[in-house]
Amino acid sequence: MTNLTIIIALIALLLILGIAEGERHRRNLGRIPIRIHVNGTRGKSSVTRLIAGGLRAGGLATCAKTTGTEASMILPDGSEYRIFRAARANIIEQVRIFDTAAEAGAEALVIECMALQPHLQSLSELRLVRGTHGVITNVRADHLDVMGPDETDVGLALAATTPVRGKLFTSSERFVDLLSNAAKDRGSEFVAVGPDEFAAVTDEDLNGFKHLEHASNVALALRVCAEFGVDRPTALRGMWEARPDPGALTVHEIEFFGRTIYFANALAANDPESTERIWRSLLDWLPDVEKRIALFNCRVDRPDRSRQLGEACVDWPVADSYVAMGTGTYIFARSATQRGLDVSKLVIAESQEPSEIFETLLEYAGSTTLIVGMGNVHGGGADLARLFRNRGRMKDMRIWT
Repeated sequence: MTNLTIIIALIALLLILGIAEGERHRRNLGRIPIRIHVNGTRGKSSVTRLIAGGLRAGGLATCAKTTGTEASMILPDGSEYRIFRAARANIIEQVRIFDTAAEAGAEALVIECMALQPHLQSLSELRLVRGTHGVITNVRADHLDVMGPDETDVGLALAATTPVRGKLFTSSERFVDLLSNAAKDRGSEFVAVGPDEFAAVTDEDLNGFKHLEHASNVALALRVCAEFGVDRPTALRGMWEARPDPGALTVHEIEFFGRTIYFANALAANDPESTERIWRSLLDWLPDVEKRIALFNCRVDRPDRSRQLGEACVDWPVADSYVAMGTGTYIFARSATQRGLDVSKLVIAESQEPSEIFETLLEYAGSTTLIVGMGNVHGGGADLARLFRNRGRMKDMRIWT
């Protein structure tokens, strides 16, 4: 057998396997009648878990897949496991998710969009997920290096996951016309969840969660669950019982040699608008602490994010110290100081280990201190958050809207 014959045979085999895989995926799509594709700048993982929890409580066999802080597969009984990746994340992973959900007998699959490139977002919807329902949480300035250069381009990219002849839900307060036009273009019904529905989510509703949850996320998830006949009390109960995403906003209180430290894990909020909202809310919630430390975890492969946060934080309520950790901290430092940040308040903790960062933070702490971790979960952020979580206790709190 010649080399050419072998090559032709291998190509033919690969084509046959590809056709078989494609046919298997089409069968799996048919076996799962409800397919909810969740996209947006912030809150995708949380909303995915909230919707899945509500649908489970309503009696639907529901699987979910999140991509955020930790890629996870959630089964109909609410149990979950982390998704193993032998290499970098690839959207073809979604095919395996459908396979698992179909085998689990799922009536519904709530799946978070894992694509960033605009053409891959479109491919994910039109070829892989083929959602019956789409969800876009919000449109904000993040990943501008991929989806930019501005927020309008981000909106266009996210709109690529609009289902064909389905229904699109959003709680975005901006670019509503853009999203509505995308739904119209694909023959889908458009549902905008707005301020009135956000306001209907009460403090009592939010206090049922073990983590800090946003009213807009809950309102959006409730509206989607109502689409499938799940009443509000049942859906809320399921949402309260659902395990939060590892990147969910939490606060841990640490007593350390006579000093009280509150560490807020807001590392998953990394666009300027979301991060500023959290910073202001936490300052309002703990107004009497002696020191306030803004901790930014930078990544050298996310330069735009470091630049945006550096420029934006100067306009926020002032902190006593600004600590930059991770890699590529010079980008954050340069952007912030050029906008007028007091250099004497800037602390560089480039490439330090979590234990070293902890000691650095203690140097700038007072008798009571609020430390808010922001910027990036990955690149050391998760390790530092774990250190604070293991040393402290979850703070009992009322939740803001």
